[in-house]
Parts: sequence; C-alpha cells; structure tokens
Amino acid sequence: MSWRPGGWFGADAELTFYPSDVADDPVFSASRVEGLFGVTVGPRLGAIRPFVKFRPGFVRFAEAPEPFPCIAIFPPPLACQLAAGDTVFALDIGGGIEFRTTESTFVRVDAGDRAVRYPGPTIDGDGSLKEDSFFSHDFRFQIGGVVRF
Repeated sequence: MSWRPGGWFGADAELTFYPSDVADDPVFSASRVEGLFGVTVGPRLGAIRPFVKFRPGFVRFAEAPEPFPCIAIFPPPLACQLAAGDTVFALDIGGGIEFRTTESTFVRVDAGDRAVRYPGPTIDGDGSLKEDSFFSHDFRFQIGGVVRF
C-alpha cells in the first residue's frame, strides 16, 4: 500500500503472510508475517517516478507446528531459537521506478536489500558462530501493478 500526498514524498506499507516455510525441512516455523512501513522519496517526471525507499519493520516467526529436533548445545542453531516463535527487526532499503499507465493505475518495479536482525548468540545457517545479534541480507526484486482509489 502506498500513499503519496504530493511532492516528492510518499508513505509505503507492505504486509506479507507466508503460510508455511516452503524450503525448510523440517519446518521450524508454522508461518511467518512480515511488515514493512516507511517512506519513498522521488520526483514525478511525467509518467515516470524514480524513487528511493526506507522501510523498517518486523518478521514474526510462528512457533513450529510440531516438535522440532534440536541438539542440546550452546549456543543453539538459529532454527532452534526461532522454532519457539520470535519477532525480529527488519529493514528494507532500496529503490525503484513507477510507470503511470493511466490516471488511476501504474506499474511499480522495486529492488532492495532486506536486512533481518537475528538474535545471538547462535549458530547461523552456514554453521558460523555469531556471538551477538547479527543482520542477514536478502536481495529482493518485485514487480507489481497498482490501482489508485
């Protein structure tokens, strides 16, 4: 959802629900919810609006749907920490471009880095020891259509 009151600035919000962990076996989270809320900044150049975005938010990991096998070591693997359910900080920084197709519709292309702050101490997915909280980075690319009301 985006709101542009005019000028260069806009308010931006995204709420995404993932019903289950698709790639993880065994599943360490029954579902995930991601919320990002922030601003976009960019000029309107005719039918095109290039912009940069800054959106802090959260990722909520639901408790594992069934008992999750974990080894009894300290620090625990990250999946074992998240299997109990947790909410972590997320930050999306990037940019994109909007292409106005009609007065009430446009196409938006975004690219950015979503950084998620995981708790420490832990052993990350690569087997590296993280003594403190740490950020994991994911490149994201999105294309979407928008209808204005």
